[in-house]
Amino acid sequence: MSQALDENYWTSRYLDQNTGWDVGEATVPLKQYLDQIVNHGLEILVPGAGNAHEAVYAHKKGFKNVHILDFAEPPLRQFKERFPEFPKGHIHHENFFDHQGQYDLILEQTFFCALKPNLRNDYIKKMAELLKPSGRLVGVLFDVDFEKDGPPFGGAKQDYLEVFSQELEIVTMERCYNSIPPRAGNELFFKAKRKSEV
Repeated sequence: MSQALDENYWTSRYLDQNTGWDVGEATVPLKQYLDQIVNHGLEILVPGAGNAHEAVYAHKKGFKNVHILDFAEPPLRQFKERFPEFPKGHIHHENFFDHQGQYDLILEQTFFCALKPNLRNDYIKKMAELLKPSGRLVGVLFDVDFEKDGPPFGGAKQDYLEVFSQELEIVTMERCYNSIPPRAGNELFFKAKRKSEV
C-alpha cells in the first residue's frame, strides 16, 4: 500500500466520513466485559479511539479515569463538543507510539487492524510499556484475511499469538461469541497481561 497511514490520512477519512469501522456505539464484547468490572477506579485507555464509543459507555457506567487517544483531531474535537463533561485532560491528540502513561486496562477496538502489519511488533512493545504490572489488554481482533490492501488489515489467530506472546502473556484468545452481526464469525476476543517479572 503506497500511502502513509499518518495523521493526514486518518484526518481525511474522518472529514470524508469514510469510517466504515465505526458501528455507532460500543460493541457488545467490550460492553459485556466492562459490565463485569466492579472497580470503577481503574485507569483505562482507548487508543485509536475515533468517536470513542467504548469510552462513552465506560464513562456513563461510572468509570472516572477513562482516557482516549487518536492520531486524528476531528473526532476528538467532535467528541469534546458532544461530551463536554468528559475530562479534557483525558483526551489525547497524539501518536500512540509517543504516548506516556500507565494503565490498568487498555481496550482494543479496531486499532490494531488499522496499523500496517509491519508495526505489530512495535504495537505489542508499546502496549506492554503502557500497562501497569497487573494491567490487562482486552479487545477484539479480526480473524479473517481481507482480499484487498487495508486498512483494515486482518490476520489469523496463530499470527496474533506469535506477535502478542513476545511481550505479553495471553490469558485467552478465542472465537468471539457475541460479535455484532456484520462481524459474526470473523472476530477473536482476547485478554492479555504483562508477563510476570522473573
